[in-house]
Amino acid sequence: MKWLTLNFLFLSLLVSITTYAQTDTTTLKIDTNTEDELENLLDDDIKPVKEYVKNAFKSSRVINGHSMEMIGKGVLDFRILHRFGTLNSGYRELFGLDQASMRMGFDYGVSKNLSIGIGRSTFNKEVDGFFKWRIIHQRKKVRPIPFSLLWVSGITLTTTKNTDTKTYFFSNRLGFYHQIIIGRKFGQGFTLQLSPTVVHRNMVENKTENNDLFSLGVGARIKLSNRSAFIIDAFPNIYGATNSAFTFPLSIGFDIETGGHVFQLHLSNARGMNEKAFITETTQQWEKGEIRLGFNLSRVFTVVKNTSSSW
Repeated sequence: MKWLTLNFLFLSLLVSITTYAQTDTTTLKIDTNTEDELENLLDDDIKPVKEYVKNAFKSSRVINGHSMEMIGKGVLDFRILHRFGTLNSGYRELFGLDQASMRMGFDYGVSKNLSIGIGRSTFNKEVDGFFKWRIIHQRKKVRPIPFSLLWVSGITLTTTKNTDTKTYFFSNRLGFYHQIIIGRKFGQGFTLQLSPTVVHRNMVENKTENNDLFSLGVGARIKLSNRSAFIIDAFPNIYGATNSAFTFPLSIGFDIETGGHVFQLHLSNARGMNEKAFITETTQQWEKGEIRLGFNLSRVFTVVKNTSSSW
């Protein structure tokens, strides 16, 4: 009887332990599954999002120089740049409105980080082309980057006829420039960029001039409303401007956005509208009233529908 009682107690204890173990294992499985589900839900809720800064400028150019803004992938930007004569030319020239220089160009977004363009200017009858590559894009939130970095390289070709006094070989007609743009959009209302630029001319008119010039471009935008902004564009010469007649180009104006158009109305002492022309050939001065009224008109067209957000 004693052994029977002991055996019964032992079996009861064994059944209790087995039942508890099974219950504990089941509970553990339920807890594990619940934990996995919670992790999946949390992962969905806090999925990293890279927020890139947009609309640092309303156009791919500040006024004369390139801006840190890019043209969209598959988008064609048709641009007309127009510059009248100087305001101090007097009423007989209608304060410069009787005279005009212009540049017509086509810029295309190969990708969201690469653009190419070509244009033709009446000043010096120059054809110019360029490519523009965004290396770093300013972004916020996840792994933020505080600035944008871009590289621009371009070439110009003078197409004026040879004269009795001047004979130009093809190589003499070429000029080149290389530019780095470092820019940042501060909040919603202010953008600032610096554009160190090197310009090389294969031939100069005066032997005392340098073939190479270095200029430090400065561009800024102050937002006034959702569709308008104040803009400034300047390229002080730092090295190479040995001719005392040269001065640095300074332009101020307003951006006005009207649907697919961006209209820029500005004042400038530069007549040329490509980098070689306005950096190396600006001689007129603001303090003497040698200021030109001008406007830039940009109209964009979607040529290839963008189906991918890749580079």
